[in-house]
Amino acid sequence: MAGSESGVYGSTWTCPTPDRHNNPRHPEMLPLPGAPSSSWAVFRGRLQALFNGADPRVCTAFWLFGLINNVLYVIILSAALDLVGPNVPKGVVLLADVVPSFFTKLCAPYFIHAIPYPVRILIFVSLSACGMLLIALSPAYVPNSPTGNSISTKIFGVILASLSSGGGELSFLGLTHFYGPFSLAAWGSGTGAAGLVGAGAYALATTTFGFSVRVTLLFSAGLPLVMLFSFFGILPLAPLKYAAKLGGYAPVSAEEEADVDSVLGRDRARRRELGRESDERDGLLRRDLEDATEEAKMVPSGGEMSWDLFKTNLKRARGLFFPFMLPLLLVYIAEYTINQGVSPTLLFPLDETPFNHFRAFYPAYNAIYQVGVFISRSSTPFFRIHNLYLPSFLQVINLVFLALHAMFNFIPSVYLIFLIVFWEGLLGGLVYVNTFAEITDRVPKEDREFSLGATTVSDSGGICVAGFLGMVMEVWLCDWQVQRGRGYCKQL
Repeated sequence: MAGSESGVYGSTWTCPTPDRHNNPRHPEMLPLPGAPSSSWAVFRGRLQALFNGADPRVCTAFWLFGLINNVLYVIILSAALDLVGPNVPKGVVLLADVVPSFFTKLCAPYFIHAIPYPVRILIFVSLSACGMLLIALSPAYVPNSPTGNSISTKIFGVILASLSSGGGELSFLGLTHFYGPFSLAAWGSGTGAAGLVGAGAYALATTTFGFSVRVTLLFSAGLPLVMLFSFFGILPLAPLKYAAKLGGYAPVSAEEEADVDSVLGRDRARRRELGRESDERDGLLRRDLEDATEEAKMVPSGGEMSWDLFKTNLKRARGLFFPFMLPLLLVYIAEYTINQGVSPTLLFPLDETPFNHFRAFYPAYNAIYQVGVFISRSSTPFFRIHNLYLPSFLQVINLVFLALHAMFNFIPSVYLIFLIVFWEGLLGGLVYVNTFAEITDRVPKEDREFSLGATTVSDSGGICVAGFLGMVMEVWLCDWQVQRGRGYCKQL
């Protein structure tokens, strides 16, 4: 441990590159069905072994954390047109939904450790519920209203929900430090599902079932209660209590230690060590309990705040930038610039598409994108990437390619655009979930909780940059098309 401590209290630590052939803890990925080196029986057996030892309560709680923390963000963006009307740029709603979250993720990692997790949950639930209530109860948009349509109250509600979402993301990712890789995989899958659930539920409620926007948003205001129930009713709190006592040098009872063992699977790990070969223990979703217990002992007491600790965290953040923050930032800038600035101009003659109206293109692209995100964010048991820059650069290529098509119209079919947008979602989800998986694998234990939370600033920062770029690109690309006789972007 001396080497790790010198990285924290001396110079800036750097992330080591693991030896992937000689390191027995390096995960051996699950073979895909049909691969030459596998059969269905082998695949099924390894799948069962991979998830053996997962606590269903931990997986369920973190899946719900990821779903609820992100679903309100998606619902707000889906309701942007209904909230502000056609005369206000939708980028205003995007920025109000992202900028507060960005500043929360930028600043909070340096002091939020002083706030216990149960208190944080209560704060996040209150902020998000109040924000959605403000949005829902504000006067609805009325076309051609003689008194105008004020959106200030709605935007303030969006800001409250954004603060909750930003604080929730860095806190729940930090919380995975206590519950192991099962929790991280469940969180990633839940965040991927949020896009599908949020966009789909809002569309079904307001179109298929005919509920008003106000009723739909009022129902959404109750969703944060699921987060409350997940934390206090589903998630086993023994690891948190155990870590708090160890950090404060309080006595730990045998019963409490047994509770932690049952959550993290010490008995199963010991049986595997005694009776199985090492390859049966490998995998992203598996970690020896002794490491998890050792991590808990390294956690500082919850109320510790000092100038020295702040400077230490700044050094940690600098060490995170190039290996983790920058590729996540790049992929988010590229994909959200595509979604907000380029996708609205990827239009074709209606008789060549499955649509009856030009306004149907954008939600279709968004739904296909969200499917790709959900699949890739749920993929870590089966597929891992370690070079985070490769998919980030591929996403930048997607942006350039689609922008060139918007200008020169060389892709012959909308179905090819569907494939590219699906690929875009896969790349974005892969970088997100594998960034935090790599942090879990490569960052020293005493730095891991802070690192997981601090790196979340990259996605919000990327969305903020993309929001401004998207507003400029959409207007410029649309004008380019109109000047060349393709005025689809001006039609609904």
